[in-house]
Amino acid sequence: MPRRADSLDLLEAEITSCRACPRLVAWREQVGREKRAAFRDEDYWARPVPGFGDPRAHLAVVGLAPAAHGANRTGRIFTGDRSGDVLYAALHRAGYANQPTSTGRGDGLELTGAWITCPVRCAPPANKATPAERDTCRPFLERELALLADVRVLLVLGGFGYQVLCGLLGVRPRPRFGHGVEVPLPDGRTLLCSYHVSQQNTFTGRLTPAMLDDVLGRARQLSAG
Repeated sequence: MPRRADSLDLLEAEITSCRACPRLVAWREQVGREKRAAFRDEDYWARPVPGFGDPRAHLAVVGLAPAAHGANRTGRIFTGDRSGDVLYAALHRAGYANQPTSTGRGDGLELTGAWITCPVRCAPPANKATPAERDTCRPFLERELALLADVRVLLVLGGFGYQVLCGLLGVRPRPRFGHGVEVPLPDGRTLLCSYHVSQQNTFTGRLTPAMLDDVLGRARQLSAG
């Protein structure tokens, strides 16, 4: 029997039902039961988190993994934590988002021209997935990027995602990761780098709003070319 044609909806269904990594399954569900005091009255998503955005996006933003009390709670990538506050505010300033905040599914947020995803779909303990967990999750990202046929720029947030994308896209030799680094791809797309929007980076000033605005502006230029 032939396999059904792949689609973002089919991919999302497979992602959200995945239980392939026992350590990640145990952790995401433990966090969902024990909760953080500030969210004790909320029902945590506590499942793998799919991508989010405009299926006809020219820009794909690739992070790391869901945060334990962010996307693992809300069910939407980069939603419900400080990292998401910084990212969505910048996407709004750049014209990709209709509002500057992302608090939960159903909050009215829409993206135009952008899609957000990550290499690891479950919140990992200490925000660190193992190489085996990363590789188990990799086919989801590979399929997702293949389905996003209009993407011209891949904006990767942080070194972890950069390594995954370089492997997936066959980038050799791999330029050293750094904020603003651009890697032209053989198919005409561009891999564009930014420091991650983690609290560690934004609180210390390693990544400022102006730096994020600049890299999103560059993504807009490249995707229009």
